[in-house]
Amino acid sequence: MSYQPRLKSKYHEEVVVKLMEKFQYSTIMQVPKLEKICVSQGIGMASSDKKLTDIAVEELTLITGQRAVKTKAKTSIANFKLREGMPIGARVTLRNERMFEFLDRFFNIALPRVRDFRGVNPKSFDGRGNYTMGVTEQIIFPEIDLDKIPRITGMDITFVTTAKTDAEALELLTLLGMPFKKD
Repeated sequence: MSYQPRLKSKYHEEVVVKLMEKFQYSTIMQVPKLEKICVSQGIGMASSDKKLTDIAVEELTLITGQRAVKTKAKTSIANFKLREGMPIGARVTLRNERMFEFLDRFFNIALPRVRDFRGVNPKSFDGRGNYTMGVTEQIIFPEIDLDKIPRITGMDITFVTTAKTDAEALELLTLLGMPFKKD
């Protein structure tokens, strides 16, 4: 048998059954699933220091286990000394096994390392079943060496699901192990 991430097997064995029970789906194909995870990092100082985007790409590659790409400015903004096509950040899109591996590490290792962590905000859904959250420091990930980073930067993480409503997506992410705040 080939390797299957822990959260992927948990999804297929437990989460699907519980979601079918709760939302009364008629077929297993209606059960929402996690489609992809997008991790992006915008670098505000990138217009003045070109090396910052290279560092961001390397950090995201270390954190996610997949090569990150530079993002480029779509428009020119004179006030920010920004021209169209200049690199201003980094992003990576995770799917399948890498997505579940990242999710497992994020829930069980990185999030508990956040200072004064009481859970993530359950109100950050977009109305279509996708969840976006911001991480203020990249040092919560154990792959980052504190001595080698020039400055602390944050990142945005988006969980894209096939859920039609926010309630379904909330239940899916809760069952997968995302620690939401209790009111």
